[in-house]
Amino acid sequence: MPEKVYIFDTTLRDGEQSPGCSMNLEEKLEMARQLDRLGVDILEAGFPVASQGDFEAVQAIAAEIRRPVIAALARASQLDIDRAWQALKGAARPRIHTFLATSDVHLRYKLRKTREEVLKQISWAVGYAKSYCADVEFSPEDAGRTDRAYLIECCHAAVEAGATVLNLPDTVGYCLEPEYEQMFADVKAKVPGMDRVMLSTHTHNDLGLAVANTLAGIRGGARQVECTINGIGERAGNAALEEVVMAIYVRRDALPVYTEIRTEELYASSQLLTRLTGVEVQRNKAIVGRNAFAHEAGIHQDGVLKNAITYEIITPQTVGMSSNEIVLGKHSGRHALAKRFEELGYSLSKPELDRAYQQFCRLADRKKQVYDEDLIAIVREGFDHLPETYSLRSFQTVASTEGPSTATIELERDGQVYHDSATAQGPCDAAFRAIDRIIGIPGTIVDFSVHTVGSGTDGVAEVVVRARFEGREFSGQASSHNVVEAAARSYLQAANKAVYELQAQQARRAAAAGVHADERVNQLFPAGY
Repeated sequence: MPEKVYIFDTTLRDGEQSPGCSMNLEEKLEMARQLDRLGVDILEAGFPVASQGDFEAVQAIAAEIRRPVIAALARASQLDIDRAWQALKGAARPRIHTFLATSDVHLRYKLRKTREEVLKQISWAVGYAKSYCADVEFSPEDAGRTDRAYLIECCHAAVEAGATVLNLPDTVGYCLEPEYEQMFADVKAKVPGMDRVMLSTHTHNDLGLAVANTLAGIRGGARQVECTINGIGERAGNAALEEVVMAIYVRRDALPVYTEIRTEELYASSQLLTRLTGVEVQRNKAIVGRNAFAHEAGIHQDGVLKNAITYEIITPQTVGMSSNEIVLGKHSGRHALAKRFEELGYSLSKPELDRAYQQFCRLADRKKQVYDEDLIAIVREGFDHLPETYSLRSFQTVASTEGPSTATIELERDGQVYHDSATAQGPCDAAFRAIDRIIGIPGTIVDFSVHTVGSGTDGVAEVVVRARFEGREFSGQASSHNVVEAAARSYLQAANKAVYELQAQQARRAAAAGVHADERVNQLFPAGY
């Protein structure tokens, strides 16, 4: 019978200690709500003694988030434990998580205590935390480098004092998998009273082994795992929650355990954390990276188009992504190219596809990635020189630290002027939305980059925008001393390409249906639509 593995999320505590990943109170609450939706069993909300902000965040999360256990970290000292309890006491299911280093390296250079002194402090700290809270977790810090016989003594002291969870951290990411697994097996077998205590993993990624060691800990008897969204954390980070959860999900044959994580919330959790911290995950990050379900190699694309299971062991929808992605580049094959042309509305004969493929290969040798507009240019001459359907006459934006920004845009088409206004969180986005309202084909920003040419305050901003309209991506590029103007012009350039191509496609369909093309296009895309 499979056993449950409890997911202890420490994104808001250990994860937030990662440089650049700090969050304010409102951001922590927003992340905590998402972690609750994700279904984590234990949510470590912070380290209350570290700062007033941390204390208030733990207190607020404890008051609002009622389903999971809410944990707070505390060193093995009265001040820390008192402060943790003051923050936690409003929780429906509170847990004090106290810790003390046990490796000889830490005892000698950091604590400057003897082994006997540390044993006594463990007993006292766990007992004191227990006087406040029935659920107490103890972590012998740097367990991975602690002498095994002494580690067993430390764990025994914690269990005798009332610990309900024993966490054996590989604090510095030193352990290899067999060592970490054996540590759990030894503690489970040799510490009296382990039948009423849960073992937990906590691994760091200094050698790139955090997830592998977490799975090794499960094999050794751990039934709680400590991890973070996107693997953020001290130094090289912690075990990535999404990777641990999906390894368990996919390899049920080898790991007879399960979690109660709602996997379809994994991508949303990753994206929210990225937005709150501004720290992007690498493109090839497992499970939630932009390339996790992207295929460029022709052999892979051919297999995925025939049946995704050939190269995907997880469906994108399982983790909350909408679909996989066929990336067109120099490694792509005819099958993927023909499929994308069909999606764009071009059904090519074999000779036409052969000619298009040769042009595509030449283009792909010069570019990292070939986009929809490049493909359209291949099958229809003159695309890159299309007439400017709408031109920007004027714009005005108002930005404020208090509330949303506003943009008013004037566009001209065929001698007629159209204007509209929109509000959004920033002036650039407000300008984009105002353009959408005039053109009538709303776009979604896929990529947005700003590069400054020249030094000082008189430098020119070069803005490149890639936006998706009606399922197709188009790019625009513009420069100006005003970054909002450059952004508006680049977005409008992309939108013009979209309008031109969508009109042309409708014309082709109308002609095929026997309707006069110009009349049908005007019906579908009236000026100012």
